[in-house]
Amino acid sequence: MNAQPDALSMYRAEIARRRILSAEVERELAIRWKAGDREAGRLLIEACLSYVMTIAREYRQWGAPFEDLVQQGNIGLLQAAQRFDPTRGYRLATFANYWIRAEIRDYVTRNYRIVRLGTSKAERRAVRFFRRAFVRDAATLAARTGLSEQRAHELIPLLAGPDAPIDTGAQSDGPADSALSPEAEVCRADERAQITRAVKSALSELSPREQQVLERRIMSDEPATLAELGAAFGVSKERVRQVEEQAKQRMRGHLRTLAGSL
Repeated sequence: MNAQPDALSMYRAEIARRRILSAEVERELAIRWKAGDREAGRLLIEACLSYVMTIAREYRQWGAPFEDLVQQGNIGLLQAAQRFDPTRGYRLATFANYWIRAEIRDYVTRNYRIVRLGTSKAERRAVRFFRRAFVRDAATLAARTGLSEQRAHELIPLLAGPDAPIDTGAQSDGPADSALSPEAEVCRADERAQITRAVKSALSELSPREQQVLERRIMSDEPATLAELGAAFGVSKERVRQVEEQAKQRMRGHLRTLAGSL
């Protein structure tokens, strides 16, 4: 047996011994680190290393060595920790989710082309644009990056992740865990709450009609048709479509503003 599996096993065992920080302790450490306490920063970051491994497991079957995915994820964690503001009320692991995934995806895109993502200038523009704007509409992604709408439609699930493996025969790092760690559970709950608050805030910026259109068109279990809404509002189907598109654009703009304020 070579040294790499032993080193990875030792690393896993080491971070498994790190205790999960409460929100209060995490906030105190973050404040101390911002004030120059390097030991506080070390404790803060080490407490989130297990979360990096949780995310890295989602990308194992892209074909990259698991230890490389973890290393790149740790780089993302360090970048997030440098930007982290403990006064905003978010947990570091939740805040770091974006940077951890971004570093892992960039690494996979550069080195492992299993999914043929990022092999053209337009696709690389799409990756960068998606990371800035989180756009989920294929037509918008195509218009802003030069992709065909069909290719944009194919890429959005890969960009949005967690990424489904394309090469099912790729070697993984062992069986995936069936249950989340306590830290991952806390972070997912925090992330869901953050998203819910952001969506509610964005909706509140819309006019009453725009809110009704979005709620009945994309947020309902049984979405209404354009014709149904046109009849309800006494306008044409085309006017409802215009209101829907305008509301989506305003929502995206507000969500980008919220994301940029973090």
